[in-house]
Amino acid sequence: MLFVSLFAAFVPARVVGEMTSIGTLFAFILVCIGVMVLRKAEPNLPRAFKTPWVPVVPILGIFTCLFMMVFLPADTWIRLIVWMLIGFDIYLFYGAKHSILGTGTFNRKGISLVSKV
Repeated sequence: MLFVSLFAAFVPARVVGEMTSIGTLFAFILVCIGVMVLRKAEPNLPRAFKTPWVPVVPILGIFTCLFMMVFLPADTWIRLIVWMLIGFDIYLFYGAKHSILGTGTFNRKGISLVSKV
């Protein structure tokens, strides 16, 4: 709460709006990709909702979101990449090591290489 309050106090509303837009559009792209991957990888998986015309609808969703993202300023793209890198770092250095679901996976080659840093 303190971080968000300070962020809102010192960052212009235009920047916050652009960051929210690019983050939401990127999340929608990931959902569209996830729908196609799960439909292919797990066709019999029970689903909470149905998506018609797969893969047409998810592909149109990806293109629509990308089209809207392209018109956002370059500094918004840089912020998206920086925040994603920060998130990946937090995951690699804390989340993977402390994961309850990933018990026993910390010894995998990729995770163990990162943990030595």
